[in-house]
Amino acid sequence: MKCRRCKELAQIALPSHHTAFCRDCFERYFIRQIETGIRRQKMFTHEDRILCALSGGKDSLALMWVLSHLGYDVTGLHVDLGIEGSSPMARGQVEAFCQDHDLKLVVVETAPKGLGIPEVYKALKRPICPVCGKIKRYYFNKTALEGGYTALTTGHNLDDEVARLFANTLRWDQSYLSDQGPALPAEAGFAAKVKPLYRVTEFETAAFCFLKKIPHVKAPCPYSKGASFTSHKALWATLEEKSPGSKIAFYDGFLERGRPAFAALEPGHGTKLSPCRTCGYPTSVEWCGVCRLKRQVAGLPPEAAEAEE
Repeated sequence: MKCRRCKELAQIALPSHHTAFCRDCFERYFIRQIETGIRRQKMFTHEDRILCALSGGKDSLALMWVLSHLGYDVTGLHVDLGIEGSSPMARGQVEAFCQDHDLKLVVVETAPKGLGIPEVYKALKRPICPVCGKIKRYYFNKTALEGGYTALTTGHNLDDEVARLFANTLRWDQSYLSDQGPALPAEAGFAAKVKPLYRVTEFETAAFCFLKKIPHVKAPCPYSKGASFTSHKALWATLEEKSPGSKIAFYDGFLERGRPAFAALEPGHGTKLSPCRTCGYPTSVEWCGVCRLKRQVAGLPPEAAEAEE
């Protein structure tokens, strides 16, 4: 098979696009897909200060590399969740990557704040993935706002977005379907959140990291076993294999026709938010979920927690 662009021998086949690329042309394609997503969704400009959430995995590190390569003012953010074995490995990967590429990095540790994932898991005794996501989003947003960043980027790729959309559709969750997408504007108490990788798949980010020799964490989180999100991804992988292009068609169709329809049904979502009485994070009740979670982990009633330092 020949490269679509230069006609040399292809190294990366992309059935979803009915094409293939050599090493150099694939890199150009990958970067262009991200540039196209940023432009179409009006995510940010070179005047913005961008905070990029880095987990240590292939997606976030590939995104950080591309944003830096494109000349954006970008700083990495790593949230150390205090998971024995897993967290030191992820943090080490992120720190080494940023040092090797002379990139700025902010690290937030959750264990000293009473929210180490092992302690949270013991206190809750139930699937931890949704709670872990809540904690990370809290510190992503907090760091972005306090640091004066104008955009928060995450490494969610097309596979992630399709799996989430599929789950929300199975539940016909109107509130989530009305605002799901690769770009959410800044609102009172929330930083602008964008997902520049929404046009590329996990395979493509893995191929990019391999070709660019970007080391990354490959081991799954020890707490992720049995997560429904993984099952949804597996279903879509099977469908994509049998019908290449299904993922991007499903997601693009939703952005074009589905999201506007659901947004019309959920104007303003009908939920009034106010600052948490303890930390100021937007919440629909007196104390936000993270402040109440701290109390639960500490074995205290779910009222106000101590203010964030």
